[in-house]
Amino acid sequence: MEMAGCEKVKSIYDRTEKLIGREKLDKLKSSKVIVFGLGGVGGYVVEAFARTGVGHISIVDYDQVDVTNMNRQIIALKSTLGECKADAFRSRIADINEDIQVCTFTEKLTSENIEDFALAEYDYIIDAIDDTLAKIVLIEKAKALNIPIISSMGTGNKINASKFKISDISKTHTCPLAKKIRKELGLRGIKQVKVLFSEELPEQFGDHSGPPASIAFVPAVAGLLIAGEAIRDLLSE
Repeated sequence: MEMAGCEKVKSIYDRTEKLIGREKLDKLKSSKVIVFGLGGVGGYVVEAFARTGVGHISIVDYDQVDVTNMNRQIIALKSTLGECKADAFRSRIADINEDIQVCTFTEKLTSENIEDFALAEYDYIIDAIDDTLAKIVLIEKAKALNIPIISSMGTGNKINASKFKISDISKTHTCPLAKKIRKELGLRGIKQVKVLFSEELPEQFGDHSGPPASIAFVPAVAGLLIAGEAIRDLLSE
């Protein structure tokens, strides 16, 4: 008769280990990633990293949780309204796995402060920033350091999440943000940047004044696709 005390202690990552094995799970535990932007896309990247077992996660966002975030951002709840997104995510990650090492930054990325993030220490960089100039600054630095990066292009005014693709920036089309980023990177001689973009034309119905329109499932899918691509890259190194 098997003694209850001899039963295997269950872990959050038991099912993940069955899929990828102990060696790769340990590799994720030793990996260090940084996510810029904790909105609809970046929030789901962080969620997936934590639930997959990435051991070191740095998160960057200067904004607070707003009621208008609640339609699409995983961190946006009545209980987190008004909180700094980075601080709210630190608590959320700890609630998933308190052993994950989390570093938070609550300032906006600029060309003047990019050195403060010590990007050379990371195995992977995720760009989920809305600001075009900040995206270019981050991509340029990542390429200079030869650190893998995935940059999210536009997810606003979209309703068909099946239209997302991950490809090189040179192969993007349809997305206005991708076109602009592609041009700016070309002027800087930067090539071969992995991005997520949508082949869907922006939705024409609804109110397009002010901030981009959004819906729950589109940025979520984008974030999970980015996280999956980054994790596969980390495991293939």
